[in-house]
This record gives sequence, C-alpha cells and structure tokens, in this order.
Amino acid sequence: MRYIIIGAGAVGGTIGGRLAESGRDVVLVARGAHLETLRRDGLRLLTPDSDLYSPPTPRLPIPAVAGPRELGELRRDDVLVLCVKSQDTAGVLNQWAQAPVAGGGTAAELLPVVCAQNGVENERTALRLFQNVYGLCVWLPSVHLEPGVVAANCTPQSGILTVGRYPDGVDDVIKQIGHDLGESRFDAPVVDDVMRWKYGKLLSNLGNAVEAVGDVAADDDLAERLIEACRQEGIRVLNAAGIPFVGSAERQAVQGDRMDFVEIAAVPRGGGSSWQSLARGTGSIETDYLSGEISLIGRTHGVPTPVNALMQRLSAVFAAEGRAPGSLALTELAALVEQAQESVS
Repeated sequence: MRYIIIGAGAVGGTIGGRLAESGRDVVLVARGAHLETLRRDGLRLLTPDSDLYSPPTPRLPIPAVAGPRELGELRRDDVLVLCVKSQDTAGVLNQWAQAPVAGGGTAAELLPVVCAQNGVENERTALRLFQNVYGLCVWLPSVHLEPGVVAANCTPQSGILTVGRYPDGVDDVIKQIGHDLGESRFDAPVVDDVMRWKYGKLLSNLGNAVEAVGDVAADDDLAERLIEACRQEGIRVLNAAGIPFVGSAERQAVQGDRMDFVEIAAVPRGGGSSWQSLARGTGSIETDYLSGEISLIGRTHGVPTPVNALMQRLSAVFAAEGRAPGSLALTELAALVEQAQESVS
C-alpha cells in the first residue's frame, strides 16, 4: 500500500512520518510554506525520544505534493488518509474523487479513504462520493506550528488509532491498514464499531473550544468545570438520540500505559487542534463539527445545548477576527456560560 496523507499537519504529519520511518510508502499533501519546506528539506518529526538526542532529528525525505494532479494516475494500492479539518473535508474530497487510477476508474470508485479526523460528519461526507470509507479515531497529541515540523508528544506509542469500516464492519483493507499502523509506533485496534469510538472522542473534543478561547491556565479547576459542562450536555444529547459512545473508563482501559504525555522542549504544546488553528491564524476553526455537532443533534431531538452553542459562536468570532487563543479571561467565559445556562432553565 501507498499512503497518501491529505493534510500533513500535526496528525497527518505524525501518521505519515511514523509510517515512513517503518518503511511504508508515503506521500504527504500540504500547502503554502509547509509544502515548500517539506519539498525542500523534508519532514522533521519530533518525539520524546528524538528530543533526547543531539544532533537534532534528521528530516524525513518524504515526497510532498499540493494535490492529485501532481501525482498523475493514482495507484490501485493507494490509500487516501484524510487529515484535514472537518470544515475542509468536502472541498478536498471533491478534488480527489475524480482522480484517475491506473488501469481505469477513479479514486472515488476504487480507493479507500480513511477519515483520520475529529468529529463524526467526515465519514458521511466521504460516503457521498467514495465507495469505500473507513473511520479512524484519533488519540494523538501532536503539534504543528512551524513549516516542515510536527511534534508528537506521547511515548512509547505515539498514539492510539482505532480503525474500522464505515458505517460499521471490518474487511481485509482495514486489517492491513491497522497492521501497518501497528508497526509504526501506534496502537491500531481494528473494530467493527468505529463510530462508537468516534462519538466517544467527540465528547472529549468538546473541551477544545474552551481551551481555544479561554485562558485555561488561569484556573485549572474552573477550566475543568467549564469543559465538563460542555461534556455533560454532549452526553445528554447522545443519550437522547440513542447514539452509542465509548466512555472514558473503556478508553482508559485500552490506553493503559501505552501513551505517556511528555513535553518536547523544541516545540512547547500550547493547546489542542482548535487552539493551534487560532495560533496559526488560519481564519477557520473546526468547532462547528464538535460543539456544533452537539448543538445539531440537540436541536434535532429537542435537547437544549446552551453551553456548546455558546462555545460554537465564540470560536467562530475568534477565528473570524484573528483573536489570539486563550485571550478571553476565564472568569468572563464562566459568566457567559452561566448566562447561557440560565437562559434555558
């Protein structure tokens, strides 16, 4: 298999870098200064292990392209691994769907697409175009703030990447993908209910918006209470909708001691994926597919979601106005949350 990593940021760069280190055939897809640096210098993948050594970690000479046209005909053993933010999924998939495959046919008809993304809408979006869609639940603390560089903070495994066919099931393709990831410093359980894992991850990602807009370092306890308010709304919504999800105890049992978070001195981790979007000034943020997903399901089933709706709105304002991550006083955010809750009580 050749892995085409579409979106070689924090998650995609780590997955692609680890696969390349284990001898797999990899192509990275990126844009802007990141693409230019990857083409010129290769990828520098920082990990807790590599951070211990001098000289610095050598760069990985992985081929990098801007899109399908640069690759010409795709190979029949290609795997498209989608690692872009959810707000970019539809546009990116449209670019790749009609790409020709050697021997006849298109990517949408013949190639597997693996959604290695937060949220639960990407697989459904992909299935509108692609015949063979797979989900990947991402537990992979990582950072991408500098062109050509990504950092993965966990050891001994870089992450846990639970995979399965969408909407459910297991086949030989996903078994091989799980095997390759398992030989590349990941745990990659192959399951027949991958969306149950992704809905569980969605609940954890509801804290992303709090971290992105609020000064969470000011008061750990208050920050945790605000995040828990988002999560409890999410649990009520999923239960009302009858959507199964993996709880924190089941996830912790799988994780065990496989992923110990370690700070990497060369690349301090300021926050998660939404925080990093604001830090890079991308102008967009994925909260519509995290907090907004809970709001959507809540409205569908008549369950109020004032806290997640608030966090969705605040995140959109921060992204549109280019505000710095964490620049809202936590006490002010807490007051806004309280007002939102009181408005539906």
